[in-house]
Order: sequence, then structure tokens, then C-alpha cells
Amino acid sequence: MNSEEKEITYTTSNSYSTLNTLTERTKNVWFVCHGMGYLSRYFLRYFKHLNAEENYIIAPQAPSKYYMQPKMHVGANWLTRDNTESGMQNILNYFDAVFEAETFPKNINLIVFGYSQGVSVAMRYLAKRQLQCSQLVLHSGGIPKELTAKDFEYLSEDTKVKLIYGTEDEYLDAERIVYEKQRAEELFENRLQIFPFEGKHVVNVDFINTII
Repeated sequence: MNSEEKEITYTTSNSYSTLNTLTERTKNVWFVCHGMGYLSRYFLRYFKHLNAEENYIIAPQAPSKYYMQPKMHVGANWLTRDNTESGMQNILNYFDAVFEAETFPKNINLIVFGYSQGVSVAMRYLAKRQLQCSQLVLHSGGIPKELTAKDFEYLSEDTKVKLIYGTEDEYLDAERIVYEKQRAEELFENRLQIFPFEGKHVVNVDFINTII
């Protein structure tokens, strides 16, 4: 038996979700990457308390959808350990298309926000495309091992990087928290701010409302 895995390239489509309306009064554009098991349209609810006139939120949709036990809700996943590189290339192309579709002034505040698994795809996109942003928020996720400080040297001196995690996060034990903090300090040095909070692996809405 001769088994061989082959690869092809083809055109596909994917949705994304937005909250509020981009106008001349918009001050901040958020690019928010959800965690595993979320859908972009539901992830937006964590940002609904932000000032609607000043904040426009773009939530890309992870491409791999699946049924979640036991209630068979639909969730989605960004990447797995299998074919990570080619999977990430697809996500890069998808993010490119989203940014091309959502044109906004270059002088606007761009906030890149990753939650859980969304941290890794957000950071890889920044590193690969050298996207400037006013803030990078890393919420309860892991920093990809291949990324180095050199990947983020392009960022403006004014860019703020915020690392946030729950002290009772069931996916981040004490050792992992120390490791992720060290990694973040290696990559971002003095621009890094760290915000632990009392809580589990949940989206911290109170923190979101104080980011700006």
C-alpha cells in the first residue's frame, strides 16, 4: 500500500463580524481574535459596552468549525499542531483580505486583541506583516515559541503591550504563568504592562472597558 499526502491550493471564503459603524467620529478600531470554541459574532458581545461612536470592532472568524459536546453548540478553532505552517499561511491571507475590505484612516488607534488561542494568530500576523498598532492585548493565551524580540522591533515606541491573565486560570498553572510573563518581557521589554486578575479562563470585560 502506497500512501502519500499531497497539497493543493484553492480559493475559499470565510465570514467575519463587526460591531458598531465606522464613521468620522470613530477613534479606535479593534481587531479581536477569539479563542477556541467561539464564533466571531458571539465574541463581539464582550465589546458591546464600549462607546459605540468611538469604537469599531472587527472580529475575524476562525475557519475550522465543529460541534461542541455535550449540547452540540458550534465552535471554531484557528490552528492545531498538524500542518500549522500552511494553516497559518491561510489565516494570514484571510486577515489580509479582512483588512483590505475594512479600510480606515492610518492615524486611527488600532487595537489588536487576542484571547486564548487568538493570541497566537494575532501575534503571528503582526510579526509576519509588520502591522503597526497603538495597543497589543494578550489575554490568557500562549506566545508562539518561534517568535523573538526581533520580530517586533518594527513597532512604534508608542505601542503599548498588555498581558492579562486570571490567577485561577485552569489552563495556566503557576509555572506556565511565569514562563509566559518571561516570554512577554523578552519580546517587549519596557513597553509591556502586566495585569493579573482574580478569575478563571474567562474574557475580562471590566478590563476591556478600561483599555482605552
